[in-house]
Amino acid sequence: MAVSDRAGYPETLARGHSRFRYGAQMDVPTINQDPVVAALARCPLFAGLGHDDLIGLAREMRTRRFRRGEVLFHQGDPGEALFVVTSGAVKISLPSEEGDEAIIATVNAGDFFGELALLDGAPRSATATALEPTETLALARARFRELIASEPALRDALLAALAAELRRLTTHVQELHFLDITGRLAARLTHLATGQGTAAGDGSVRLDARLTQSDLASMIGATRQSVNKLLGIFADDRLLRLERDAIVILDLPGLARIARR
Repeated sequence: MAVSDRAGYPETLARGHSRFRYGAQMDVPTINQDPVVAALARCPLFAGLGHDDLIGLAREMRTRRFRRGEVLFHQGDPGEALFVVTSGAVKISLPSEEGDEAIIATVNAGDFFGELALLDGAPRSATATALEPTETLALARARFRELIASEPALRDALLAALAAELRRLTTHVQELHFLDITGRLAARLTHLATGQGTAAGDGSVRLDARLTQSDLASMIGATRQSVNKLLGIFADDRLLRLERDAIVILDLPGLARIARR
């Protein structure tokens, strides 16, 4: 997710498929339930359910696998399922008619997404694309709504997640309006390092290569060339180190100070 740009995504499947038909390998029966139960227990949305409830829920989930660059659903598609990421990562983006995009979130293993269209019945508000080979669990809309109505713990977890997402988007809008490009990139790298980075013993934080410079640019409303230049400046100032497949944050407090200027 870092230092080089991709030439493009693999061919994606067309819209209009029937239920559970978005990805290349869809509707895989969950024969061995133990890994599915463990994955559901790690997801904040289902963490409040009892073990027996998780076992029952696991029987209703369907495994979906996606190639890197494959679209899970498009903006405007009907909302048919809730997704839980068990491995890999997914970006949630808003495409433009000119072919550009604004990335509004990245979703990693243990996270869930796709709940908004299931709650209000409106079409998908954004496009979801696999950043790398990704496996998800999918729960049909009707069953999801039954659980929301019958399980207070799940309903409370959903409300907490929606509140957290609203706060995150509020911060993002604030950054877009009040920070220059340098501050926005510093803020985005700080958020990524804090939420998704891998800390090392020397205090550095590693961001892997799932996101390209173009992806970073789409997150902060800038061009890839501007992001490339700023990363070079940050590297010269020893705030980070650019590696072939990663960005290593060397001075996280320093980046955070730039984001607050």
